Amino acid sequence: MTIPDSFEEQVLRRVPLTILVASAVLAVVVGMLFDLPAGLLFFAGGSLAALSFGWLKRSLSRLLSREKKGALRSGIALYILRLALICGAFFLIILLFPGRVLAFVAGFSVLIPVVLVESVRALILMKTWKN
Repeated sequence: MTIPDSFEEQVLRRVPLTILVASAVLAVVVGMLFDLPAGLLFFAGGSLAALSFGWLKRSLSRLLSREKKGALRSGIALYILRLALICGAFFLIILLFPGRVLAFVAGFSVLIPVVLVESVRALILMKTWKN
């Protein structure tokens, strides 16, 4: 018998998939409005945001199950590594596609409206959110 996931766990598991779907749909629009490379870079930015969110969720889940002192050190190291990898991806996009970096940034930013929509959805589904 499996333990059912909490509502919060379901939302956190759904966010990366929602980011991918939203960035794919919007990448088609961007590709039609501008050009194919801009659409592909938009989707690449959204994919990086989804991977980053998923990695952060898994890392935090693992770190919170450890001792406090070791978890803090590991958490800081993983966060710095994550930030360095994201900055590296942006640096490569800037070097390889300097004229289309805004498409990548816009795709990466799909994370913000997705989290906003999921938050509003969660508030609407809650029976009582005021105490």
